[in-house]
Amino acid sequence: MNWKPGADLATLQARAKLLADIRAFFAERKVLEVETPLMASAGVTDPHLVNFTTQLHQPGSQQARTLYLQTSPEYAMKRLLCAGSGCIYQICKAFRNEEQGRFHNPEFTMLEWYRVGFDHWQLMREMQDLLQPILACDEFEQLSYQQAFQHYLGFDPLSDSDEQLRELCIEQGYENFADSMTSRDTQLQLLFSHLIEPQIGQTSPCFIYHFPASQAALAQISGQDPRVAERFELYYKGIELANGFHELQSADEQEKRFAQDNQERLEMGIDAAKTDSHFLAALNSGLPDCAGVALGLDRLLMLIQAHSDIDNVLSFSHSRA
Repeated sequence: MNWKPGADLATLQARAKLLADIRAFFAERKVLEVETPLMASAGVTDPHLVNFTTQLHQPGSQQARTLYLQTSPEYAMKRLLCAGSGCIYQICKAFRNEEQGRFHNPEFTMLEWYRVGFDHWQLMREMQDLLQPILACDEFEQLSYQQAFQHYLGFDPLSDSDEQLRELCIEQGYENFADSMTSRDTQLQLLFSHLIEPQIGQTSPCFIYHFPASQAALAQISGQDPRVAERFELYYKGIELANGFHELQSADEQEKRFAQDNQERLEMGIDAAKTDSHFLAALNSGLPDCAGVALGLDRLLMLIQAHSDIDNVLSFSHSRA
């Protein structure tokens, strides 16, 4: 049995410095550090994420209560924003079941922050302010989702037809996927992750922004172009580092998106997920205009330390836990 840590002492020291630098960055900007529960009464409806669950056995109760380990602190942090917290950030553990590999550990460390009064453009600028000195890199690049597809694959994801998308999948060697996948977004994500991601952000970090509206997740739809959402992701040297939104404020729209997620889950043969009623109630009371982003700190440390496997930056990965 290998009881030793996966990370060496230099990497553990680099992690400590990274956390200290992040806290200093937000302290200077008077952004409040918060903590929210890692276990909650509901998980996520996203069909591509799987919550871990546990059972709470309360004294005097004959039935155990199911709790969900959070895939992100997003819902709870937005409840704080609705309650008037102002700008906040959190460094915490997050949990995603069935995610294991070179860039994935089921338990990982996340930095998530929300800036009241910011849109996604302002938050991207602040991300560069935080990360450029940490990564010692050049100015960040910006490329729209549409521009990325047009440049690397000669395809317009916003206007080209489903048949053209199927032909592109076949042309790129994904005929089986083209025939079996009915979702346009699933096919787009396959092409993006396999053919575009490896090419972007190689010399400096690259923001991909304005994802299709159908991939909005918890982002607002653009007021200038209803085909796209005010969402961005950050990539560097083949690694997805962050996912951010100009946050959706409408409780009604959020409830519709939860219902759409659950319909997709059923079509995929997955049970519908319980929706977070606390989160919806908070949104209904009013979420201030804000932008937020989740950043994977283990992956960031991999880049800082030039490690190729997440196991090398964790004290103990799931295989050593």
